[in-house]
Amino acid sequence: MKLLIIGAGGVGTSAAMIIKRQGKDGEWAEKIVVSDYDFDRAKKVAGEICGGGRYIAAKIDARNPDSINQVIKEHGITFVMNATAPQFNECIFDTCRDAGVGYIDCAMTLSKAHPEKPYELPYIKLGDYQFEQDELWKKKGNMAIVGSGVEPGMADVFARYADKHLFDTIDEVNVRDGDNYGGEDVGHFGFSVWTTIEECLNPPVIWEKGRGFFCTEQFSEPEVFNFPGGIGDVEVVNVEHEEVLLVPRVIDCNRVTFKYGVPRETRDLLLKLREVGMDDKETKIKIGTEEIAPRDYLCKVIPNPVEATMKMTGKGCAGTWVTGTKDGKKRSVYLYQVADNQDCIKKYTTNSVVAQTAVGPVIMMELAAKGIWDLKGVHGPESFDPDPFIERMARYEFPAGIREMDSEYADMLNEQKMLEGIGKA
Repeated sequence: MKLLIIGAGGVGTSAAMIIKRQGKDGEWAEKIVVSDYDFDRAKKVAGEICGGGRYIAAKIDARNPDSINQVIKEHGITFVMNATAPQFNECIFDTCRDAGVGYIDCAMTLSKAHPEKPYELPYIKLGDYQFEQDELWKKKGNMAIVGSGVEPGMADVFARYADKHLFDTIDEVNVRDGDNYGGEDVGHFGFSVWTTIEECLNPPVIWEKGRGFFCTEQFSEPEVFNFPGGIGDVEVVNVEHEEVLLVPRVIDCNRVTFKYGVPRETRDLLLKLREVGMDDKETKIKIGTEEIAPRDYLCKVIPNPVEATMKMTGKGCAGTWVTGTKDGKKRSVYLYQVADNQDCIKKYTTNSVVAQTAVGPVIMMELAAKGIWDLKGVHGPESFDPDPFIERMARYEFPAGIREMDSEYADMLNEQKMLEGIGKA
């Protein structure tokens, strides 16, 4: 695979570092072109951080198909990782389709709220733009894997793993994300300011069998979820996220939700930003000689969130809570991955949120490079065999875990363990 990483920010840098840390096991990528609009940043990642060699820097404009095509042709690229903000997705996705190269992103194309009933009905959903082109990608004989970070991405693989190995029937697939991050001057944003505003202030989507997709108000249905890794209880709320749009396409279940541990003070801040129009991504306002959207202005003046988390301590947990039946008994399981912030900074030069986001697509690209994941068209991660992904997570230093929750099935397992213990005594 000759790989082009578009975007030399946190996720792009982490992806390049993750491949490098694999040594010979990372040689499935014979060339890695790290590109960015800021050529100096791309050169720093490819040269200083990754040490050159098969790592090459390139300047690219993610809004310009000609610029993307030029880099693809110059380096004989066969696969593109889109590590930019989701507002660039359509251009990069379309260009890869036309160029006949593979494609992967960490977040899907953006949604638009219903103009009349935003808290009841969906309108343009996350990823609609991409899935509408499934037949075009199939005709090209090429593969696009969309929503392939940690959430969405790793969480979707967990759902497919549970479907394949742990359940006879599935009731609910509930993605739950929480952390115990702390420290001085952490701020409200652990990753992209633009994306945090987008996903937190858009109406959250829920899917139910028989009802389909529907929307609720921001931060609805709060619940307390107990996370592993020493994190403990965290209040989580509904947030718009791709898993809800992806999982029901493949996995037979009754309900899909996504809830994230957004602190109350951050929720209040985001709602106040909306009250004064600072979440607006469309309207242009004139500042000096430039015109800029209020949200883009915020992104310029708020301190870089990745830099703000460099001293942050604690762990973040991403996972999928699945309920259903196994052997005629009710079962409840949480599959998860826990990452330590300071450990990720030492290994990948960026925080755990960003590093967790980067490892998913890297593993998926290895599987694509080796022909293990090979489905033509446009697919989410839950469309593929989860086993080779789960197996590689430990090798990539992001091992997965499983927690058997209280249930009839858990009681049966505990009774069996008790009897096994007597037999060994």
